[in-house]
Amino acid sequence: MSEPNEAAASLSVASSPHITTPVTCTHIMLWVVAALAPAMIWAMVSMGWPAIRVFGLCIGSALGTEAAWNAIAKKPQTLLDGSALVTGILLAMCMPPMLPWWMAVVSGFIAIALGKMVFGGLGWNLFNPALVGRAFVLMSWAGVLSKLPDKGWFRTLDIPAAGGLDAISGATRLAVAATDRAASGGYGFVLSAQYQPLLWRNLEGSLGEVSAALLILGGLVLLAKGIIDWRIPAGYIGAMGLLSWAFGSDPIFNVLAGGVLLGAFFMATDYVSSPMTKNGKLLYGIGCGVFNAVGRFYGPAPESTTFAILFMNGLAPLLDKLFVPRTFGWVKRHEE
Repeated sequence: MSEPNEAAASLSVASSPHITTPVTCTHIMLWVVAALAPAMIWAMVSMGWPAIRVFGLCIGSALGTEAAWNAIAKKPQTLLDGSALVTGILLAMCMPPMLPWWMAVVSGFIAIALGKMVFGGLGWNLFNPALVGRAFVLMSWAGVLSKLPDKGWFRTLDIPAAGGLDAISGATRLAVAATDRAASGGYGFVLSAQYQPLLWRNLEGSLGEVSAALLILGGLVLLAKGIIDWRIPAGYIGAMGLLSWAFGSDPIFNVLAGGVLLGAFFMATDYVSSPMTKNGKLLYGIGCGVFNAVGRFYGPAPESTTFAILFMNGLAPLLDKLFVPRTFGWVKRHEE
């Protein structure tokens, strides 16, 4: 065989994409799990059995629902891609430690069934599945959630009425701040004094709020590995901080408190439900921060991360269309 014919025989003709990478979906999901692991483990260590129970039920329900859906639909099992595991972990981190067991199971089912599989599975979901599960629970049983003793592990706010008690039951820092702001326009406690507990050991609210420092560490790992794009968390956190300052509050407190960091690094950056274009990512992140801040300061509840991200998930395709890159080799036609 001649040399040109040998070269031709070694060529492979196939459809796009022609540039591939050894990085698989499972590889990416395992890095996300690794980035979440310090915050997840610290939440279980700090809150004990209730946190372990919620993580186990949410993860188990998410994995079980995906396995059952694939079995019923007679499709190949997709559990090994790791996406259902990530959904279960993120869902648990959105929940309070004293969540009823049945609510954790339902939230995992809804997250996978309605947030992912009904759209066609991984790669087709319009909204972040974990946030779909949390939103369903929040809208369906808001009264139950509002009565949960999600605070009471240790006294973290200096409330005179607590006296010498070691533990109290009541609202989280965000709820107390919102109540104070609505009543007097100010705050009954020093916001900057809350930096340390919010960073290292915050035993109020959801499981994902235990340590802002560990969430930041996990986010930096994902940025360093190129798993997520810096534009989304930068736009999100920047907009949240700037608007908090504009609304007369402490921007650092408002970034550290609630679900902002979990949302910015791990929720809003979901590949499928976020834009693909660079400018679209930046505007999408800014939009998440804007709606989160407006919802926190002017909405009915101080925690609005879930609905801010879900709303921007719905706008993601429009943002990509707005910033669609010019086709290579094409130029704008000049009108004569």
